[in-house]
Amino acid sequence: MTGDTTQVWLWEFFNPERLWALLVLPVLVIAYILLLRLKRNRGMRYTQTGIVGAVLPRQSQWRRHVSVAMALCSLAAITGAWARPAGTEQVPRERATVVLVLDLSQSMQATDIDPTRLDASKQAAKDFIAQLPTSYNIALVALSGNSRVLAQPTNDRGMINRYIDALTLEDGTHIGDALMAALDAIAHAPGEPGEDPAPGMVIMLSDGSNTGGEVSPEQAAANAREQGVVVNTIAFGTLNGYVDLDGQRYNVAPDTEALQQIAAATGGAAVDAKSASQLNNAYDQMRSDVTYEDVKKEVTARWALYALAFAFVASLGAVSMAARWP
Repeated sequence: MTGDTTQVWLWEFFNPERLWALLVLPVLVIAYILLLRLKRNRGMRYTQTGIVGAVLPRQSQWRRHVSVAMALCSLAAITGAWARPAGTEQVPRERATVVLVLDLSQSMQATDIDPTRLDASKQAAKDFIAQLPTSYNIALVALSGNSRVLAQPTNDRGMINRYIDALTLEDGTHIGDALMAALDAIAHAPGEPGEDPAPGMVIMLSDGSNTGGEVSPEQAAANAREQGVVVNTIAFGTLNGYVDLDGQRYNVAPDTEALQQIAAATGGAAVDAKSASQLNNAYDQMRSDVTYEDVKKEVTARWALYALAFAFVASLGAVSMAARWP
């Protein structure tokens, strides 16, 4: 069961107004204290004669107090159950649009990941897609100096795989433009008539720093946040990676900080992958984020169990005191 909830202290409730019934608890506590004092005052009449000891065996005060406390806790818990407490549960997501943004810059030809960063990323992307529900739409965006949508959102896995196989190296790394292209793809994802658009998520794999573009990575991340799109990032490659271009050797260590900032700005996860196996693990982690969603559900039964436990302890105390009665 879903719906609007209101947080009260550390918990959330669907009907928090019912918690006003808890005001009866301090009234009962005060009444209990007054009754104890009244009983003590009445008992003072017999302090010189010892009649109390003869008529009523002395009972452990702590048993009585614990029993009353547990009874009050049980009442509080059952009142909380009446207010319909809410809990978060992960449920399978039926629909989603996932946009893969793959880096095609020249640094992806580095061989620190066998056989190359680009080839390893292409294989991992296809493996990831194969494990997603067939109802999900997949889109593909090229991250380069000409960042663009290569494949619009579709559930045709064969077509997406053909686009991935055809990826080749390009110049430049315009991260902001690539993210904006991904947001545009999500906005144009096909949907069912009369239904809300499927939630969108971006998975961006890159190994380099931003080299330009019309939109900065920071502005693109802000746009994603405004649209409610989570961007997960994967920094792919090792610190020792290099490429030889025009007779010169360049170190191409991944820019993890820039990718972490994008993920943090959108509520996504940032993962470093320094091998093909780590890349597969990163995709496995993100697949769980994609395929499951947190849903507010009523957890009244859990609170009823708390009430039952408190009532059971209170009953044990009551039975214990009754057994000592002459």
